Order: sequence, then C-alpha cells, then structure tokens
Amino acid sequence: MKIREEEVAAAETREVERERERWSKTLVFFLVGKLNRNLRKKERERKMEFRVRDYEEEEATYSLYPRISTTNDHPLIICNPSSSIQVDVADCGKNDFYDPLRMPTANSEDDTTDLDVHGLLTITNLPRDENPYLSAKEWASFKRSLMQKFSGSKLVTISSISDAIIGRGKVYEISSTATHLEELDNPPKASEDGVKVITRQEFVSRLRELQDEINHSWKADNRVTSLKSSIKVARLLLDTSVSEFYPTLFIIVTEVMDILGDMVWERIKRKAEYADDGTRICSLQEKFSTSDVCSDAKETCYNWFCKIGSIHELLPRIYLELSILRCWRFLHEHPWEILQRVVMMIRGLADPLASYYCRLYMVYCAQKLLPPDTGYLITCITDMTIILRRITSEKETMSKKWVEDNVSLISLLEPPLEWTMKCICMEAYKKRQYDDIFVKLQLGRGLSNSSGTSKCISIIVHHFLKELPAELVCLHASYILQLIESANDISLNQYLNYRLLGLKLSERKPQVDYVDSVLGKVFQVITQYSRLDEYVKVVDAFLDIVLQYNMDNYLTIILDGISIRAQSKEITENELSSLQSIILKLLAHFNLVEEVLALNHFAEILHVMYGSSRDVVNMHILDKATRNGYICDPTTIQMLFEISQALHDCLDIFSVKDDHHEQQEHLISRFVQLVDYGAEMEHHLTFLVECRGAFGRISELKEVLVRSSNNLVMKEVKYANNVVDFVKSCIAFNEVTIPSIVSTTKRMNLYLETIEVALLGGLVCHADGLIHSAIDCLQSVDQSEGLILQNDSNGVLSWIRKLCSLLVIIPGNPEQGVAYYPRSILALVESQSWITPQLRLRVFCAILSLSTTLSQNKLPYHAYNTEVVGNDQLFYGDPTYHQELEALCSSVLPKVIDSVLQEPHKVIRGNLALEACSYILSAYKASSEISTICAKLIEIAKSCLNVNHKYMRNTVRYMDKQLSSILGDATTPRVST
Repeated sequence: MKIREEEVAAAETREVERERERWSKTLVFFLVGKLNRNLRKKERERKMEFRVRDYEEEEATYSLYPRISTTNDHPLIICNPSSSIQVDVADCGKNDFYDPLRMPTANSEDDTTDLDVHGLLTITNLPRDENPYLSAKEWASFKRSLMQKFSGSKLVTISSISDAIIGRGKVYEISSTATHLEELDNPPKASEDGVKVITRQEFVSRLRELQDEINHSWKADNRVTSLKSSIKVARLLLDTSVSEFYPTLFIIVTEVMDILGDMVWERIKRKAEYADDGTRICSLQEKFSTSDVCSDAKETCYNWFCKIGSIHELLPRIYLELSILRCWRFLHEHPWEILQRVVMMIRGLADPLASYYCRLYMVYCAQKLLPPDTGYLITCITDMTIILRRITSEKETMSKKWVEDNVSLISLLEPPLEWTMKCICMEAYKKRQYDDIFVKLQLGRGLSNSSGTSKCISIIVHHFLKELPAELVCLHASYILQLIESANDISLNQYLNYRLLGLKLSERKPQVDYVDSVLGKVFQVITQYSRLDEYVKVVDAFLDIVLQYNMDNYLTIILDGISIRAQSKEITENELSSLQSIILKLLAHFNLVEEVLALNHFAEILHVMYGSSRDVVNMHILDKATRNGYICDPTTIQMLFEISQALHDCLDIFSVKDDHHEQQEHLISRFVQLVDYGAEMEHHLTFLVECRGAFGRISELKEVLVRSSNNLVMKEVKYANNVVDFVKSCIAFNEVTIPSIVSTTKRMNLYLETIEVALLGGLVCHADGLIHSAIDCLQSVDQSEGLILQNDSNGVLSWIRKLCSLLVIIPGNPEQGVAYYPRSILALVESQSWITPQLRLRVFCAILSLSTTLSQNKLPYHAYNTEVVGNDQLFYGDPTYHQELEALCSSVLPKVIDSVLQEPHKVIRGNLALEACSYILSAYKASSEISTICAKLIEIAKSCLNVNHKYMRNTVRYMDKQLSSILGDATTPRVST
C-alpha cells in the first residue's frame, strides 16, 4: 500500500512539473510574441509604405458637381429659358467677298431709291462740291504722274536753243558708235557725229541753279536780270527735239514761271497797299476791284505787261504773260476776258507738242482768275481736236513708221488734253450743263437729242467719258455707245473706251432690259476681236454687270471666247492680269467653289495661267474652298489637290520665307484638314500619304496630316468593330511622319496624342514604341533648342506629366520591369543641362505620384479598349512589382532634397521645399523616415521664407496632422514656425 501511495505521489509530482513547464513555455511564447509584435510595429514605423487610396471615394468627396445648384434661382440661369434668340443667317454668304474695299452689290437693294419711274438713274442727287476748280494738290499730283510717265530718257540732246544750259553745264560730245550703244538701253538719241548731250540729272540741276539765280537777282532789286533769266528758261520750251523729255522740261520751266509770277504779284500788291515810305494805304480784299488799286500800282503792273509784250519770240512771251496772268486783276474788272486773246495767240504755235503744253499751262493759270464760263476751255479743246484730226487722219500712203511716230506723239499730247477735259467737266458738273458740253465739244447733237452723232476722236471720247458721273453714263449709255462706235482711230484703241463704259456702268445699277441692250451691242463688237488682251479687258469691265444680273448666256460667251483666244498663243502679263481679275470676280460671286470649278472652260483657263497671277488665283480658290466647311466631292478634291501642288512648287522660287509664303502654306494645310471622304477611310488615308509626298516642305502640313490620321482612327473605332489593321496603318503613318517635323514642341504634342490614339485602338506595342520615341525626342534636344525650352519649363513639365499619366494605363513590360520608363525619364532630366533645378524637382515629384498610383490595388482609370490590361490586374499579388516601385522611389527621395538645395533663388527654393513636402506626404504613409525627410524640407523652407509665410504654416499644420495621427505626439518632430 505504502509503495502504491509513493507511486501516486510521484506521478502527481511529475504531472505538476509538466504543467508548470507547459505554463512556462506558454509564458515564454507569449512574451516572445509580444516582443516580436513590438519589434514589427517599430519596423513599420521606420519603413516607408505607399499610402492607400480609394479614388472613387475621393472623387465623391471632393467633386464640385453636387455643390452647383440646379434650381432656376441660380444667378447664372437665364430668366426665361423658353425664349431663344434667333439670328437669320440664311443669306450671309450672298455678300461674301475677298477684298473689303470691293463690294459693288452688297447693298444693291438700297440703291433702288436712286431710280426714277422709268428705271433710269437721275442726276438730281449728285454730290455737290463748293469749289469746282481743281486744287493745287491735284495739280502737284498731276505733275508727279507726268514726270513718272515720261522718265525713260537718261541723256538729253543739246540744241542751239539750250545755250543757257550749255553755258555752265557739263557737256559730252559722243560719237555715233557710242550713241548707238547708248540707244540699246535708252530711247533713241541723235545719230549724227559730234552730238552734244547732257545727262538728265545735270540738265535739271542747271535749271534749278537758274531758278535760284532768278530769286537772288529779285531780292537784290535786279528785276531786269530776273526777267531776262526767266525768258531764257522759257525759251527752252521751243526745243521739242527730245520729245520724251519735254513733259519734264515743261514742269521745271513752269515752276520757274510760277515763282516769277508770285514775285511780280506780291510786288504790285505791296505797291497797292503801301506808299513808298512804308505807310499802309489800304488792305486789298480777296475779291478786290480795280478801283481799290492806286495808280502807282497800276502803272507798275502795266509796265510789266509791256516788258513781256516786247519779247520777240511768241512762246516765251505767252509763258511769261501766263505767269503773271492774274495781275490783270489790278487793271481790269473782268480779267478773264483776256483769256480769249491768249487762246488766239497760242494758235500761232505751229509745233503740236509746244502748243498743247502751252494750253495746259494756260488752263492751270486761268483757274486763278475764276472765270465765270468755260468758253476758253471749249476753244482749247476745239483747237486740240483740230490738231488731233490732222495727226489721226488716215492716208493711203501711210507707213508703219508714220503710225508709230504719231501714236508716240499722241501719248505725249494726252496729259494736256486730259487736264483740260477734267476742268471742263468740273465746270459742267457744277452747272449741270452736260448737254451743252456734248454739243460744244462736237460730240454729237447733245444728250437731249441723241438720234445721231458725228465722228469723234477716240482719245477725246475716252477722257470725256472718264470724267462723266456714273449716273449720267448709266442714263445715256446707248448714246455714249454710239459715240464710242463712231470713234475708231489711232489716237486710242477703241476697246479701251468699251472697257471704260463697262467700268462706269458697273458703278451703278441700271435697269435689266436697258443693260441687256447695251451688252448685246458691245458683245457684237468684241466677239470680232482676235487678240486676247483686248477681249479680256472689255469682258472684265462688263463682268460685274453680267454676274450682278445673273446673265448666264453672256457668262458662257465670255468663257468660250477666252478659251478660244487663250489656246492660240502664249499669255502675256497684261492678259494674265485681266484673267486674274475675271477669276477673282467669279469666285467672289458664287457661294461655293464647286460652282466655279464646274463652269465651262474654267479648268482650261486656269491651266494657261502662270507666274504670280496663277499663284494669286490658286490662293483665292483655296481660300474660297476652305470657307464653307468640309470638302467631300472627289472631283473637287482632286482639282484642289492639283492647285495646291502648283502653289507648293512655287515655294522653291524664293529663298526667304515671308508672310505670302506662310499664307500659301496655311491654305494648303487648311485644305488637307477639311478633306472628308466619309466612310471611305482607306481612301482618306491614301490621300494623306499622297499629301505627305507632295507637300513635304510644309512643316505645318505634317502636323495636320498626323492629326487627320488620328481623327480617322477615332472615327473608325467609334463606328466599326474590326479595325485593328486600319488603326495599325494610321499609327504607322504617324510614326513615319512625326520625326520629320522640325519643332520639338510639335513633335512632343503629336507623340502624346498618337499614344492615346494607339491605346484607344488597343495597340500596346505601338504605344510603347511611341513613348520611347517621345523620350528620345527630349533626349536629342541640342543646346540652342534647350535654351528655348528652358523658357517654357511649364510646357516641358506638362509633357512629362502627360507621359506619367499614360504610363498608368500602359501595362508594364515583364522583361524590362514596370519602372523602365520612369527610370528613362529620370535619366533624361539628370542628363540634360538645360533642365533647371525647379523643373527637375517637379519631374521627381511626378515620378513619386506615378509610383504611388501604380502601387494601388485598383488604378484610378484604365484604357478605353478592354484589350489593354491594367497593371493592377496584370501584376496583382506580385511582390516583385511593389518592390520595384519602392526601390524606384527610394532612389528618387534623396534627389528631391538635392534638387531643392540646387535652386539658387532663396524664395523659389523655399517654395519648392514646401511643394516637395506636400507631394511626399500625399504619397506615403506616416513613418519615422518620412517624418525626418519632411522635417528637413520644412527646415529648408524656414531658412528661405518669412516665418509668417502662409504656405509654410499650412504645410506644417498638414504635416503635423498626417504624422501625429499615426505616430503620436511623442514621436512627431516639431518644427517651430
């Protein structure tokens, strides 16, 4: 029994010991587990972990949309939403025109108020001018145009009359051989041996010297010398041997005459107003009478006329008297009565050139007398007409040389005739006496009785018609047409008068039937013209009327006539100018370019044009085509493509790129952009390929081509199912086109756009290649271009941020790793010297944001194409994926602080430190290492910014909140602010 009890006691003892050992082990395990848990907690506090984000919850929390009131009492809601403003734009294209200064029919409806009951324009509402005489400014302009028109001769032949010039000027004596060589580049000179010539400039300079001598002699009270010198100058107009120089000589001589006349006028007027001792006798009013002039002044005036009257030669005597013509006001109450005597004196000049220009000076000087009628002007025109009839009279024996000489002479006689006719019509315009003027000018029986006309001289009809008001021409177009038909001589080509009639009629809007009868007669004549130049000049003038009244039959006649005449010979510059005007009017009239291109013979007419006129027309055609939306017709597209090719080919001619070239390039690019083949996507892509080959020198167009290709992908993806092959073709087209663009900015934008399009089509491999190309694009920036991009750091940053946003969608490469492209971006910003510390820091922050986003179990967005698998699905649960991202960020964080410290400007450095701190706090969970890094950045900011800086204080408050919520106040570093 005793042994049994001992055994039981021993067993119980062993059981107690085993229980004690079991509890000991349990306690040890508990203590070890607790210690391990504490160690793991401390390890987590030190380790950097990405912050977990719930993007759907954040979007719902921070979205602005729920805050916007949808009730009708919102301040931006229209009070009466049911009402709408309607703008009628149905007819907005009717008045479309290229030139803002040319819109003849824009307000044609308003012009109907000028029509009388018979549909003919009246002349009762013609604008009135208080001063009917041509001003000194107009005379100065007339003289300038005269010198420009006849400025071809460089050498002037010296005759015996030009002794005043030869006396002191430098004279050359040249042989006939030298003269012949000079004639190769200049108008014909005297051909005999030993001809004396002087340069045009020296001749003019010598006349200016004589003018100064006259002034000096007058101021020295040596008035006789001044008069003698003036006579010498006037005598120069006797010599008409160098006819081309005569208009210039006339202008210079008459300026000298005007100076003498002004000095004589002022001398006599002073004698009339002041006594010899300087006492003021009276003050002559502007319209004084002879009774207001003292006898001494009259005697002086009379003495001057006697001196001039004693000049032996007629021409100098007339010019000198005309220079002081207004001085007759001191002697006669009606000084204009003297004009008829002067007119008769001029008839004594036998030379047509000298007599014409003498009459011109008389008309100019007579305006200072303010004559009450135009009798002397009518007499002048009559005398001029007699001379012209003699010159233009046809003779059986006349030769080609005779005609050429007379035509050349008439061109010299035209300016005096033009000015005189202008003065006549100005006076008739004032008094509404056009009917009398027709009769007095021997232009028929007058407007009131237009049953018959007499034969007129073409150039006189031309200048008279030129000065008539357009209203009067429209009212009496039939009668004027008869005048033009009767005036057909060598003085002026008849077609110029028809052209002028058309221009005058185009200024107003006569009745349709009335215009139709005139056009019928005009086209009967011009259809007989064999020369294209004459034909197009006339039809160009009448085209506005034809288009205005939609006379399609005449338009067909015009285009047929141009086509027939244009095919027979090469087009001249003058003809090109007229053809250009015709085509531009057609483009301005029709609403659509297709209507113009469909006209008969339009393409033929366009093809015969060349040079700058062809370029201008092509530009206007493209401009018209690109104004009305997309271009869908294949025929129109092909023709516009050929026009664009012609414009592009002419860009080689000029080495300097100017605004004109830029406009051409823009029009071509705009045309390509607006082409639309509808559902024929393949055809459209083929068109883009052709454009790339045809317009390779236009950088702007390459950008348009890439964007058009991307647009095709968008349309195809939207409306089709099996589009992979077509999308591949478009992306491949872009991959070839983008590298040829010079501008880095444009290349980067297009790379980024094409990456998105490739992802839309599900082409991940192409998207990878394009990202690689985009990074290489920035990597290859040279130093000079880098300086330009340095000034646009925000643009570069936006590109890199865009790349990072696309890398969220693009699946990572299992072979290269998910961090391959981020590391490529890091290598880029670290290797380029033009990248500033500020830009470098923000790129590092973008990489941190990218890594944080990729680390999430659910990405914020995915590709539209479901075939593109996101990284959250591709690498789900893969530990190496997160390790690679953590390793990437661990290498970036030290560089963030270094970039902040590299910024030279203190204020910018402080703001960058705060910005980096905010990025880090938003990317990572709170930890001791993150706390240390952020504290260091805050200290940097504190050393650079004011203690009360609002951004810094808010950042510190945010950091304290983020770190204290997890680490507690004991472990949160405090930064004094």
